[in-house]
Amino acid sequence: MIDTQRATTPVADDLLVDRRLVASYFVAALVFMGISLLAGMLMALQLVHWNPLRGIELLSPGRWRMIHTNAIAYGFLANAFLGALHWAVPRLTLRPVLSQSLSWFIFAAWQFVVLATALGIVVGPTLQANVPALQNLRWSLGAQGLEWGETPTWIDPLALAGLLLVAVNFMAPIMQATGPLYVTLWYFLAAFVWTFLTYAMGNFLPQYALAGTSAGAVGGLFIHDLVGLFVTPLGWGLMYYFVPILLRKPMWSHALSLVGFWGLAFFYPLNGIHHFLYTPIPMFLQHGAIISTVAVEMVVLTVIINFFATLRGSGREIVTNLPIRWFYTGMVYYALTCLQCAMQTTLTFQALIHFTDWVVGHAHLVMFGVFSMWLMGIMTYLFPRLWHTPWYSPALCEWHYWLSAGGMLVMATDLILGGVFQGFYWASLAPWEVSVDGSQPFWIVRVFAGLAILGGQICFFYNLYMTWRESRALGARPLEAAAPLGTAAN
Repeated sequence: MIDTQRATTPVADDLLVDRRLVASYFVAALVFMGISLLAGMLMALQLVHWNPLRGIELLSPGRWRMIHTNAIAYGFLANAFLGALHWAVPRLTLRPVLSQSLSWFIFAAWQFVVLATALGIVVGPTLQANVPALQNLRWSLGAQGLEWGETPTWIDPLALAGLLLVAVNFMAPIMQATGPLYVTLWYFLAAFVWTFLTYAMGNFLPQYALAGTSAGAVGGLFIHDLVGLFVTPLGWGLMYYFVPILLRKPMWSHALSLVGFWGLAFFYPLNGIHHFLYTPIPMFLQHGAIISTVAVEMVVLTVIINFFATLRGSGREIVTNLPIRWFYTGMVYYALTCLQCAMQTTLTFQALIHFTDWVVGHAHLVMFGVFSMWLMGIMTYLFPRLWHTPWYSPALCEWHYWLSAGGMLVMATDLILGGVFQGFYWASLAPWEVSVDGSQPFWIVRVFAGLAILGGQICFFYNLYMTWRESRALGARPLEAAAPLGTAAN
């Protein structure tokens, strides 16, 4: 069936959705986003020799670079997705989650997992090295040596148990739904299964069962599947839910939505080895990853076509409806990301940009430019509905959008272009210092682009705080007052 919102009365909707829980997830997500942005800024300042915290071991950019990535993946994205799921799943199934108490337990437990991961990364190695009682532990308090899998070994079982509880809590109402399932729910069901398996594969196999190129191959699968089998299905599923609601029309093509789902399921798990081209991993695996990556880009193109065809005839919504603008800006960035990815996974182009800032720009473009923008659009749409109060300042909402979207465009363009320069520096066999000096202008631009993004989030945080104050002090005002930012009151 084509995704569109099922009708619910306000009273029934309040029984289905715990609005306080949704808001709590969103606020937690934004806190971790702020931490991640500050950690990323620390790393950016280090590269241009402007680090204001030199000589402080626990605030070293090397440690906080891991905080930067983990806080975005598990702090911001996971929390924001869980909040959006608590809004969307009950409204699509007309049933609440299995247990509201379990939902609150998962909320508290997940914040513990994320905070414990951060503490393990920052103080774990130092603490274990300096406290005799901790030196004989069979597991490490510090980070593991796997990108996006740096969670200390003792946290991994807790995180995996949490993912299982999340799956049970949401799959119960989905399995009880009668009639054909919306495509949105297909994506959600797949994500619950894929995320559990992906996390187990990446955090346990290289640590306990595999070594050498085998561990590298599985690590590559984990890095990419965390994006493709956790972030992507949840992001696409939410877009298939929210876009028809805000545009007040069904998706253009149900068939293309199915192509997107099955294409993602078939091709994406084969992509991970493209992170390790020109390594001792067998070439047939590298060639298979290249082919499947290009195939996935074609699949993503069908999804983007479907959404832009749905927008046809409603183009003015980009101007008047801010959440829609967030969503479609993310889709434009998605198209650019996929074009870039198809290029960089060819052996010819990879020889130039391997290990350069091109890859860093690509990662920022997809994680912030696409999925974080979609989630920001969802939050912009939902917070007034969660608190029954219009935004304190529509102007600050606009500043949030323009600083975020503009800062991301500048940062991604700067890093991608800088990566090409770095590749040519290295190919010329010039001394390493030449490439570092040549990268300085690009890294300085990256600092100011990051400041723009950070400024946008500060606008959003302040606007959110003032909106919350008004909701507490003045009570709910009519949601129609927020019309420039959204449409239907539901």
